[in-house]
Amino acid sequence: MLNDLSWAAAHNALASWDIQTQDIEPLTLTENIVFKITDGTKQSFVLRLHRPGYHNLNELLSELQWTEALLDAGLTVPVPRITRDGQQYVSVYLGNQHRYAGLLEWVDGMPMENLIESNPDSTFVENSFSLLGEIMAKFHNQAVSWTIPLKFSRHSFDADGLMGEAPFWGRFWESSALTPDQKIYFDTLRHNIYDLLLEFGKDPHTYSIIHADLHPANIVVEGSRLHVIDFDDSGFGWHHYDIAVALFNYHLDKPIEHLQAAMITGYRKFRPISDNDLAYVRIFMLIRALVSIGWYSARPEVTAGSIALPHLINYVRSKAVRVMASHGISIEPMPSI
Repeated sequence: MLNDLSWAAAHNALASWDIQTQDIEPLTLTENIVFKITDGTKQSFVLRLHRPGYHNLNELLSELQWTEALLDAGLTVPVPRITRDGQQYVSVYLGNQHRYAGLLEWVDGMPMENLIESNPDSTFVENSFSLLGEIMAKFHNQAVSWTIPLKFSRHSFDADGLMGEAPFWGRFWESSALTPDQKIYFDTLRHNIYDLLLEFGKDPHTYSIIHADLHPANIVVEGSRLHVIDFDDSGFGWHHYDIAVALFNYHLDKPIEHLQAAMITGYRKFRPISDNDLAYVRIFMLIRALVSIGWYSARPEVTAGSIALPHLINYVRSKAVRVMASHGISIEPMPSI
């Protein structure tokens, strides 16, 4: 539940925008504190109180630079509302904790993930992933042709950001959910993947600014309109990581070959991708599992972690040997205890 400090911070932030607030509804409370705001004309907005220590002000402004460029390219992404003083973010405090607050226009519709859950018919699901592939290809087309502005700053999901000594989402190989032997195994595994990523290189055709969280929960469907949300994790990385993230949650407990095929069919309508590049998707799915273990382990207050962590660890156990072997790296099976 929200505490009084969060409510007070929301009200203090909203005072900087030229809107007459009628209703404030909390949406998510994990890291960013997010509210749905409705004004007197029934127009709605999203107020985000950004998590401390994740992005500095320049990085938040850079996020908006990219979404503005995506809008210019004809893609449907969040539209920021500027304060009455012409600012994109304002400072607020939750007690002594500093956060930046930003306001976005609300988009009506239903998350694609919810539509898939309510209509699990295989044709509908495959069509949804095909549309997701089309959107992703358009994002990648814009990204590789975009001239990065001066002073633009976002994090990197490169070899160091994913598998280095201080990865962006935390030192997953030290997770308390792992046994001592598993910690050693994970550390060895990440060194192997690190070397593989360095060898893979950063071809500008496949390494650019990426959304990094482009899965069905972050696509809002309104009729034929598909609106991509939640750019909080966007940064520089491989396009393969975007593909892996889109498929990953569905791969934890069921085959996804048909979904990948549907998504790539949609992707190839707007952007080529070679079979050789696709061969790297499984290594990036393994990477997604590893970095997610780091993310949950660093956030014990996220209750979903107690359920997710055993599944993620089991995913690594079941996939690591075969995935690494497909790239010419021989490793032992992961210790189970």
